[in-house]
Amino acid sequence: QVQLVESGGGLVQAGGSLRLSCAASGSMASLNAMGWFRQAPGKQRELVATITRGGATNYAESAKGRFTISRDNDKNTVFLQMDSLKPEDTAVYYCNSHRAWPPADYWGQGTQVTVSS
Repeated sequence: QVQLVESGGGLVQAGGSLRLSCAASGSMASLNAMGWFRQAPGKQRELVATITRGGATNYAESAKGRFTISRDNDKNTVFLQMDSLKPEDTAVYYCNSHRAWPPADYWGQGTQVTVSS
């Protein structure tokens, strides 16, 4: 089992920045790829960004150039720096830990990000 605890959400004006953090604990947490997903009201959960233990990253088109994902393997923590925020970034942001084998996905409780226009 992997436990994930997110922090750093809040209310910000358009053009502002927020930094989300997610601390992972539990069995083999440090070996997993990690990422951020988001879900806006009435929409499906969507990928924002992922990062492997080795630091390879992947971003949704909407996040490229504005968001930066990073991780501290010693502290089993993943970060999402969000700059130039837009109202359409408003959503609940979820931290994810993905284990390749045996396959499993773990989720945090979610943190609300609200961007006002």
